[in-house]
Amino acid sequence: MRILLLILQLAIALLLNFKFINPALATETSTGSAIFNKNCASCHIGGANILVEHKTLQKSALSKYLENYDNEPIQVIIHQVQNGKNAMPAFKNKLSEQAILEVAAYVFQKAETGW
Repeated sequence: MRILLLILQLAIALLLNFKFINPALATETSTGSAIFNKNCASCHIGGANILVEHKTLQKSALSKYLENYDNEPIQVIIHQVQNGKNAMPAFKNKLSEQAILEVAAYVFQKAETGW
């Protein structure tokens, strides 16, 4: 249920162009930031990609390289974090479902607003 609520909040925030962000969402993305910094920033600092330069976490790159990103961005990011792909390792056995959701929310928010 918490996951569905967060996805709904993210969708609403996107529709409102991030002019209003629910305090609960702000907490989620703050936690997501900490998880990102601990687990992802070594390769994706500032939304970049130190291994494959053009596959950044910018919205344009996510849209281009992650199938169905434009239709289901949160689910696509969650899938990528859980399963990895090519040089990116899978985190489904390292991070909890909640932690993956929080880091996905953070990546989505940063991609939408610019790193």
